[in-house]
Amino acid sequence: MMNDSEDSYSLEDVKKNLNVLREVPGRVVNAIENAAEERVLDYLIREQQLDTLHDGKRGIGQIRRAVLKSDLASEDLKRLVITRNDNTPETVLVPDEVYRNAKVALKTGKPVVLYGPTGTGKTTFAKQLALEHSIGYSLNTATPSWTAKDIIGGIGPNLSGHRLNYQTELGCVSEAVKRSEDFDIDYTVILDEITRADISKIFGPLYTAIENPQQELIETDDGEPITLKENVNIICTMNMSDRTVNELDNAITRRFAMIEVDQYSDDSRRRLFEKFIDEHIEKANSSGSPQIEESRLRELFEMDYLGINEGNDQTSQGPIMRFGPMHYEDVTKFIGESTNDPALYLDNPGEAVGQAFRTYIVPRLLNSAAFPQIERIENHYRELNDEFGEYDLTPAADLAKRELEAEQRQLGSYE
Repeated sequence: MMNDSEDSYSLEDVKKNLNVLREVPGRVVNAIENAAEERVLDYLIREQQLDTLHDGKRGIGQIRRAVLKSDLASEDLKRLVITRNDNTPETVLVPDEVYRNAKVALKTGKPVVLYGPTGTGKTTFAKQLALEHSIGYSLNTATPSWTAKDIIGGIGPNLSGHRLNYQTELGCVSEAVKRSEDFDIDYTVILDEITRADISKIFGPLYTAIENPQQELIETDDGEPITLKENVNIICTMNMSDRTVNELDNAITRRFAMIEVDQYSDDSRRRLFEKFIDEHIEKANSSGSPQIEESRLRELFEMDYLGINEGNDQTSQGPIMRFGPMHYEDVTKFIGESTNDPALYLDNPGEAVGQAFRTYIVPRLLNSAAFPQIERIENHYRELNDEFGEYDLTPAADLAKRELEAEQRQLGSYE
């Protein structure tokens, strides 16, 4: 039987006492801290997944913390425990130029902003960059109520116990710095959709720290100063559907590398559509449900995308708005699932296509559409409905029509 006074644990020791390790998390911590070789850690974590057993599917509990602090643990093993059950895809789908520019910017030590219209894969790409350039990352989505405290930290109330106390609370950037120091690892903090917040308001102290690396971000209650470190990457994403870089505060464009995630070549976009359809529609077709003609669906995606992003050549109208191709994966997932269930759209796959556009595409267009754009969105889907008679796209067009009527009522012009 293992005991806590043993100097080291061999692979044979932990295998022989696996039942005890499965029951007592403290023994696992002790085995990790006193492992005789790296194979012991690999056996406990990769093979037996005792971190998941005791710490749960996510988060950094005592088992994972012990691995992260271990000198024997490889970078791959540390990355495994800190990102356990992370579902970030390995395949990078953004254009090659975007990928190269972002990697170079991070290598120079610059914080990075990935900007572009909705649906271009910015958040997924940010996570992929984080996993390439660091052991772990945290993802934080901005809100309109964010302040500098959410970024840097500050003093907050501690309501535990019988009296009110105040303590230092770390922000998402200072928390990332603390984690990198605690575990001596490269770490990335992702600030997602920062245009939801007042950028000048939330980033003020961070700008100062970027300009002066020795500038203290915050001091912990233990008197430990938190300063930006070279092994902490900052990656931001922002939705630029209705804004341009010129409208941003100059402070951010001076201090961050601005990487546009926008223009997919015709070939790369079509490969994306083929990938989505192959993964989600082909599976449904092969299960015996009504066939959806994959080439025809790709044609619909292509015409929809071009109509939104480039406009209508026949009417000489320009683009409706900038809109990314990643949204169509949700459409294919919806179609694949709904046409494979007798209780849903098994007998009417064409209706499923229209409902998928109504559910995933049109609301995202309307979210940032101005009044003239809403009318064009409705007309666009009326035209597509005429072109693709096998699909019922009237729900998509009707949703835009109702939004248009609501806008007209507000303007007092609808009768």
